[in-house]
Formats: sequence, structure tokens, C-alpha cells
Amino acid sequence: MKLVRGVSGAVAAGLVVLACVVVGAALIGARRGFPGPGAESIGWHIVIAAVAVAAQLYSDRKRGTASLAVAALMVGAATLLLWTQWWG
Repeated sequence: MKLVRGVSGAVAAGLVVLACVVVGAALIGARRGFPGPGAESIGWHIVIAAVAVAAQLYSDRKRGTASLAVAALMVGAATLLLWTQWWG
């Protein structure tokens, strides 16, 4: 379970960094007058990053299948975000 929590923690941290990058790109785009990510994309990144952090905190405090299920849910949410906002 330590490996699962470690991987899900890395995914959660990556999602937070990715959300910061998207918000930063939007701010730079707005200041320089070129289009950046839209409000919908920014919102999805922030929501999924918040869900991932909350899920990781829950997963770190629980043991057994509850921890595994929440970690899998978080990785699924990250996959959904990447699929819809980056590859779709």
C-alpha cells in the first residue's frame, strides 16, 4: 500500500503543479494580449487538483481497500482531466 499511496501522491502533486501552470498561462496570456486557456479549462484543473489533494489526504489516513479505492479514484480523475483537457 505504501507504493500505491506514493504513486497517488506523486499524481496529486503533479495535478497541483499542472493547475498552477494553466493558471499562470492564463495570466500571462491576458497580460500580453494573446489567448490562453479558457475559464472552463482553468476551472477543471483547479477542481480536479483540489479533489486529488483531498483524496490523497483521505488515502493517507485510511488503510486497506478504502485507501486503494480512493487512490484509484484519484488516478481516474487525473486521467479524465488529461484526456478531456489536453488530448481531447
